[in-house]
Amino acid sequence: MANEGAAARSGQAGEGQQEAARLAQDFVRFAVESGVLRFGEFKTKAGRMSPYFFNAGLFDDGAKLGRLAQFYAQALLASGIEFDMVFGPAYKGIPLAATVAVELARLGRSVPFAYNRKEAKDHGEGGTLVGAPLAGRVLIIDDVMSAGTAARESIALIRAAGAVPHAMAIALDRQEKATEDGRDVDHSAVQYVRDVLGLKVCAIATLADLLQYLSASGGDAQMQAHRERVLAYRERYGV
Repeated sequence: MANEGAAARSGQAGEGQQEAARLAQDFVRFAVESGVLRFGEFKTKAGRMSPYFFNAGLFDDGAKLGRLAQFYAQALLASGIEFDMVFGPAYKGIPLAATVAVELARLGRSVPFAYNRKEAKDHGEGGTLVGAPLAGRVLIIDDVMSAGTAARESIALIRAAGAVPHAMAIALDRQEKATEDGRDVDHSAVQYVRDVLGLKVCAIATLADLLQYLSASGGDAQMQAHRERVLAYRERYGV
Protein backbone atom coordinates (compact mmCIF):
# COMPACT_ATOMS: atom_id res chain seq x y z
CA MET A 1 0.00 0.00 0.00
CA ALA A 2 2.88 2.36 0.83
CA ASN A 3 4.40 1.74 -2.59
CA GLU A 4 1.02 2.38 -4.22
CA GLY A 5 0.71 5.66 -2.29
CA ALA A 6 4.20 6.74 -3.34
CA ALA A 7 3.44 5.86 -6.94
CA ALA A 8 0.20 7.85 -6.80
CA ARG A 9 1.99 10.89 -5.38
CA SER A 10 4.69 10.57 -8.02
CA GLY A 11 2.04 10.38 -10.71
CA GLN A 12 0.28 13.45 -9.35
CA ALA A 13 3.58 15.35 -9.24
CA GLY A 14 4.28 14.34 -12.84
CA GLU A 15 0.83 15.47 -13.92
CA GLY A 16 1.34 18.76 -12.09
CA GLN A 17 4.66 19.35 -13.86
CA GLN A 18 3.10 18.55 -17.22
CA GLU A 19 0.25 20.96 -16.53
CA ALA A 20 2.69 23.70 -15.49
CA ALA A 21 4.73 23.12 -18.68
CA ARG A 22 1.59 23.26 -20.84
CA LEU A 23 0.42 26.42 -19.07
CA ALA A 24 3.84 28.04 -19.59
CA GLN A 25 3.82 27.28 -23.33
CA ASP A 26 0.28 28.59 -23.69
CA PHE A 27 1.28 31.75 -21.87
CA VAL A 28 4.38 32.39 -24.00
CA ARG A 29 2.30 31.90 -27.16
CA PHE A 30 -0.36 34.28 -25.81
CA ALA A 31 2.26 36.90 -24.91
CA VAL A 32 3.88 36.71 -28.36
CA GLU A 33 0.56 36.84 -30.21
CA SER A 34 -0.55 39.79 -28.06
CA GLY A 35 2.61 41.73 -28.92
CA VAL A 36 3.60 41.82 -25.24
CA LEU A 37 6.64 39.61 -25.75
CA ARG A 38 8.67 41.03 -28.60
CA PHE A 39 11.92 40.20 -30.33
CA GLY A 40 14.54 42.63 -31.56
CA GLU A 41 17.09 44.70 -29.67
CA PHE A 42 16.09 46.27 -26.37
CA LYS A 43 18.10 47.95 -23.64
CA THR A 44 17.33 46.61 -20.15
CA LYS A 45 17.50 48.50 -16.85
CA ALA A 46 20.88 46.85 -16.31
CA GLY A 47 22.13 48.38 -19.57
CA ARG A 48 22.21 45.07 -21.45
CA MET A 49 21.06 44.72 -25.03
CA SER A 50 18.40 42.02 -24.85
CA PRO A 51 17.05 40.17 -27.90
CA TYR A 52 13.59 40.09 -26.35
CA PHE A 53 11.40 42.33 -24.24
CA PHE A 54 8.35 41.62 -22.11
CA ASN A 55 6.06 44.60 -21.48
CA ALA A 56 3.03 43.67 -19.38
CA GLY A 57 1.69 47.19 -19.87
CA LEU A 58 0.63 46.05 -23.34
CA PHE A 59 -1.99 43.73 -21.88
CA ASP A 60 -4.08 46.80 -22.51
CA ASP A 61 -7.65 45.70 -23.08
CA GLY A 62 -10.23 43.76 -21.09
CA ALA A 63 -9.83 40.50 -23.00
CA LYS A 64 -6.04 40.37 -22.71
CA LEU A 65 -6.01 41.46 -19.07
CA GLY A 66 -8.66 38.89 -18.19
CA ARG A 67 -6.70 36.13 -19.93
CA LEU A 68 -3.53 37.22 -18.13
CA ALA A 69 -5.35 36.98 -14.79
CA GLN A 70 -6.41 33.44 -15.70
CA PHE A 71 -2.78 32.44 -16.25
CA TYR A 72 -1.72 33.94 -12.92
CA ALA A 73 -4.57 32.27 -11.02
CA GLN A 74 -4.03 28.87 -12.63
CA ALA A 75 -0.28 29.00 -11.99
CA LEU A 76 -0.82 30.00 -8.36
CA LEU A 77 -3.36 27.27 -7.69
CA ALA A 78 -1.12 24.69 -9.37
CA SER A 79 1.92 25.84 -7.34
CA GLY A 80 0.36 24.90 -4.01
CA ILE A 81 1.57 28.16 -2.46
CA GLU A 82 -0.73 29.20 0.37
CA PHE A 83 -1.54 32.84 1.04
CA ASP A 84 -4.17 34.93 2.81
CA MET A 85 -4.34 37.99 0.56
CA VAL A 86 -2.76 39.59 -2.51
CA PHE A 87 -0.87 42.86 -2.79
CA GLY A 88 -0.14 44.88 -5.92
CA PRO A 89 2.84 47.26 -5.81
CA ALA A 90 2.29 50.55 -7.66
CA TYR A 91 1.88 50.87 -10.52
CA LYS A 92 1.77 47.79 -12.74
CA GLY A 93 1.00 45.52 -9.80
CA ILE A 94 -2.28 47.33 -9.05
CA PRO A 95 -4.39 46.07 -11.98
CA LEU A 96 -2.66 42.70 -11.74
CA ALA A 97 -3.63 42.22 -8.08
CA ALA A 98 -7.19 43.37 -8.73
CA THR A 99 -7.83 41.15 -11.75
CA VAL A 100 -6.10 38.12 -10.23
CA ALA A 101 -8.21 38.50 -7.09
CA VAL A 102 -11.34 38.52 -9.29
CA GLU A 103 -10.18 35.41 -11.18
CA LEU A 104 -9.26 33.57 -7.99
CA ALA A 105 -12.74 34.29 -6.64
CA ARG A 106 -14.26 32.97 -9.86
CA LEU A 107 -12.29 29.77 -9.31
CA GLY A 108 -13.58 29.48 -5.75
CA ARG A 109 -10.63 31.06 -3.88
CA SER A 110 -11.78 34.51 -2.77
CA VAL A 111 -9.09 36.51 -0.95
CA PRO A 112 -8.73 40.20 0.01
CA PHE A 113 -6.41 42.47 -1.96
CA ALA A 114 -4.61 45.75 -1.40
CA TYR A 115 -2.16 48.04 -3.16
CA ASN A 116 -0.02 51.06 -2.39
CA ARG A 117 0.28 54.59 -3.71
CA LYS A 118 3.64 56.05 -4.70
CA GLU A 119 2.82 59.19 -2.72
CA ALA A 120 0.92 59.40 0.55
CA LYS A 121 -2.58 60.89 0.37
CA ASP A 122 -3.12 63.71 2.87
CA HIS A 123 -6.93 63.79 2.70
CA GLY A 124 -9.78 61.30 2.87
CA GLU A 125 -8.52 58.00 4.31
CA GLY A 126 -4.91 59.21 3.92
CA GLY A 127 -1.77 57.09 3.85
CA THR A 128 -0.19 55.01 1.10
CA LEU A 129 -2.20 51.77 1.40
CA VAL A 130 -5.54 51.14 -0.28
CA GLY A 131 -7.86 48.17 0.01
CA ALA A 132 -8.00 45.43 2.61
CA PRO A 133 -5.78 45.79 5.69
CA LEU A 134 -2.50 43.95 5.25
CA ALA A 135 -2.68 40.82 7.39
CA GLY A 136 -1.52 37.21 7.41
CA ARG A 137 0.56 35.72 4.60
CA VAL A 138 0.73 38.23 1.75
CA LEU A 139 1.27 37.32 -1.90
CA ILE A 140 2.90 40.11 -3.94
CA ILE A 141 1.87 40.18 -7.60
CA ASP A 142 4.02 41.91 -10.22
CA ASP A 143 4.95 41.45 -13.89
CA VAL A 144 8.69 40.73 -13.91
CA MET A 145 11.58 41.02 -11.47
CA SER A 146 14.67 42.80 -12.78
CA ALA A 147 16.67 43.83 -9.73
CA GLY A 148 14.33 42.90 -6.89
CA THR A 149 14.01 46.56 -5.86
CA ALA A 150 10.21 46.61 -6.05
CA ALA A 151 10.10 43.34 -4.11
CA ARG A 152 12.24 44.77 -1.28
CA GLU A 153 10.08 47.90 -1.11
CA SER A 154 6.89 45.82 -0.93
CA ILE A 155 8.38 43.53 1.70
CA ALA A 156 9.32 46.48 3.90
CA LEU A 157 5.85 48.01 3.53
CA ILE A 158 4.09 44.72 4.36
CA ARG A 159 6.26 44.08 7.41
CA ALA A 160 5.72 47.62 8.65
CA ALA A 161 1.97 46.91 8.57
CA GLY A 162 2.47 43.83 10.76
CA ALA A 163 1.82 41.26 8.01
CA VAL A 164 4.06 38.54 6.56
CA PRO A 165 5.53 38.89 3.04
CA HIS A 166 5.16 35.25 2.06
CA ALA A 167 5.36 34.86 -1.73
CA MET A 168 5.64 36.58 -5.09
CA ALA A 169 3.88 35.82 -8.35
CA ILE A 170 5.37 37.11 -11.60
CA ALA A 171 4.54 36.56 -15.24
CA LEU A 172 8.05 35.90 -16.57
CA ASP A 173 11.29 34.85 -14.90
CA ARG A 174 14.10 36.04 -17.18
CA GLN A 175 16.54 33.72 -15.35
CA GLU A 176 19.43 36.12 -15.77
CA LYS A 177 22.08 37.61 -13.53
CA ALA A 178 21.04 40.54 -11.39
CA THR A 179 23.25 43.61 -11.08
CA GLU A 180 24.50 45.19 -7.86
CA ASP A 181 26.37 48.49 -7.88
CA GLY A 182 26.55 48.27 -11.65
CA ARG A 183 28.17 44.81 -11.67
CA ASP A 184 26.76 41.41 -12.64
CA VAL A 185 26.32 38.94 -9.78
CA ASP A 186 25.95 35.15 -9.87
CA HIS A 187 22.29 35.08 -8.83
CA SER A 188 19.10 36.34 -10.44
CA ALA A 189 16.63 38.68 -8.79
CA VAL A 190 14.23 35.76 -8.40
CA GLN A 191 16.91 33.63 -6.72
CA TYR A 192 17.72 36.53 -4.38
CA VAL A 193 14.08 36.98 -3.37
CA ARG A 194 13.66 33.24 -2.87
CA ASP A 195 16.97 32.26 -1.26
CA VAL A 196 17.95 35.42 0.63
CA LEU A 197 14.66 37.15 1.41
CA GLY A 198 12.89 33.82 1.98
CA LEU A 199 9.80 34.30 -0.19
CA LYS A 200 8.28 31.61 -2.37
CA VAL A 201 8.19 32.59 -6.05
CA CYS A 202 5.64 31.50 -8.64
CA ALA A 203 6.42 32.39 -12.29
CA ILE A 204 3.94 31.61 -15.05
CA ALA A 205 6.83 31.09 -17.48
CA THR A 206 10.62 31.32 -17.62
CA LEU A 207 13.35 32.00 -20.16
CA ALA A 208 13.65 28.22 -20.57
CA ASP A 209 9.97 28.09 -21.54
CA LEU A 210 10.52 30.87 -24.07
CA LEU A 211 13.40 28.92 -25.63
CA GLN A 212 11.26 25.80 -25.79
CA TYR A 213 8.56 27.77 -27.58
CA LEU A 214 11.08 29.09 -30.11
CA SER A 215 12.54 25.61 -30.61
CA ALA A 216 9.08 24.22 -31.30
CA SER A 217 8.56 26.76 -34.09
CA GLY A 218 10.28 24.28 -36.42
CA GLY A 219 10.70 25.61 -39.93
CA ASP A 220 10.01 29.24 -39.12
CA ALA A 221 13.37 30.79 -40.04
CA GLN A 222 12.64 34.06 -38.22
CA MET A 223 11.77 32.28 -34.97
CA GLN A 224 14.92 30.17 -35.23
CA ALA A 225 16.97 33.33 -35.68
CA HIS A 226 15.34 34.75 -32.54
CA ARG A 227 16.15 31.50 -30.74
CA GLU A 228 19.84 31.75 -31.62
CA ARG A 229 20.03 35.31 -30.29
CA VAL A 230 18.16 34.41 -27.10
CA LEU A 231 20.47 31.41 -26.59
CA ALA A 232 23.52 33.64 -26.99
CA TYR A 233 22.07 36.10 -24.48
CA ARG A 234 21.44 33.28 -22.00
CA GLU A 235 25.01 32.03 -22.43
CA ARG A 236 26.30 35.45 -21.46
CA TYR A 237 23.86 36.49 -18.74
CA GLY A 238 21.93 33.37 -17.69
CA VAL A 239 21.95 31.77 -14.25
